[in-house]
Amino acid sequence: MRTICGIDLGTQSLKVILYDPEARKTLVSAQASLDMTARDDGTREQEASWYGKALADCFAALPEALRSTITAIGVSGQQHGFVPLDGEGKPLRPVKLWCDTSTVAECAELTARAGGQGALLAGTGILMLPGYTAPKILWLKNHEPENFARLAQVLLPHDYMNFLLTGEYWMECGDASGTALLDVRKRAWSSWACGLIDPGLLDLLPRLVPPDAPAGRVSAAASRLYGIPEGALVAPGGGDNMMGAIGTGTVRDGFLTMSLGTSGTLYGHSSSPIVDPEGSLAAFCSSTGDWLPLLCTMNCTVASEKVRALLGLDLARFNALAAKAPIGSEGLVVLPFFNGERVPNLPSGRASVQGGTLVNFTAGNFARAAMESAIFGMKTGLEAFEAQGFSAREIRVTGGGAKSLLWRKIAAEVMDLPVLVPAGKESAAMGAALQALLCAERASGASISIAELVDAHIVMENASALFPHHQSVLQYEAAYEGYKRYLGALSPLYR
Repeated sequence: MRTICGIDLGTQSLKVILYDPEARKTLVSAQASLDMTARDDGTREQEASWYGKALADCFAALPEALRSTITAIGVSGQQHGFVPLDGEGKPLRPVKLWCDTSTVAECAELTARAGGQGALLAGTGILMLPGYTAPKILWLKNHEPENFARLAQVLLPHDYMNFLLTGEYWMECGDASGTALLDVRKRAWSSWACGLIDPGLLDLLPRLVPPDAPAGRVSAAASRLYGIPEGALVAPGGGDNMMGAIGTGTVRDGFLTMSLGTSGTLYGHSSSPIVDPEGSLAAFCSSTGDWLPLLCTMNCTVASEKVRALLGLDLARFNALAAKAPIGSEGLVVLPFFNGERVPNLPSGRASVQGGTLVNFTAGNFARAAMESAIFGMKTGLEAFEAQGFSAREIRVTGGGAKSLLWRKIAAEVMDLPVLVPAGKESAAMGAALQALLCAERASGASISIAELVDAHIVMENASALFPHHQSVLQYEAAYEGYKRYLGALSPLYR
């Protein structure tokens, strides 16, 4: 028997699955929690050492007999995090995460140096926004010049995991496009964008590798540390959204994936680059050789979890309470910007509750409004897709929020599209495993595409499919207009 290992390094936890491609099922999985340091200035950081410990803990939790069957590994990782290494491969400081908004000044500085947002979209296709990696690098140069002087390698979290497994540095274009240093049209590093930060930055970026060929092998040191076979193939891997696209089957035009996690993302496959002139959609590359236009909101399950904790409810009681409230929460609106926000670009945004009256300010409406706010944020992304001529057929939903029937129902009716759920629960880890399987098949001489592998290994839970009801869609259109009115009125306070 051979197994394929999929690893997903998220914000809150690291997960490992072992997948049997012949039986087409996940045999075993393990998970380890991750902490996060948060400060009021927008700082959101983790220690790189936590990643290695979590990986060791997960592998140790898997049966040794199954670990010995691993032939290939793929890694998915949270995007944009800046892992700065010195010349010996040691982290210089904590990892600034995708949800870190402490780089507002650096974003403005880089945008001004570039000549404005239009110049950035023309030059690379990507804006300089809080959360992306490029402003984090300038932040290091501005705030910790002694560490910047020692900087020898710029990695993202999934690249660092690959480094722990192989001792080698590389990056692929999907995750690389989220640095804001890649020319997404050419799928190559942009010397112009790098020069906005430092003339020597280009030399600190890892080599770019194709998504369908082995990038490395498990080192002897990693084999001893993690108890996995030395020499096992390690695929390029990718950002969690790129791997989630593979793991949900979004590898053909017309399909969208919605991820309901700490952040919310809505992304679709495109055979050509889509550069949104308004900047709402990130013009990312995919990890299939194509493109993955993507909306990211920095607050998704954050709002509902905060409200749930405030009400002192477990998840089941919270969902039941929200389900009893009417569509639109009787006009109660939550603006969920606990982490600031990327789209709309409100890095200094704050959460608030609007539209409260003596009648509608109930626990049920509060709970439902928190859930609705996450999907209203996704609706802005769907409008941006449609403005670029993207014709969506259906949405595949993943992430922790996808487990909620109510959330899926809200999504179907706010978005006015069918919502399907992949049968596998760990879409990013599964996508990483399938990419590793593709690389293994290609290395053995097989001629097979990622779309063919997706067709064979990714199935939808037909019983969980939800379809929009016309009357509910109309009600949500009115509720969404109310959300936008409050958003428009309050946004100037946070810019």
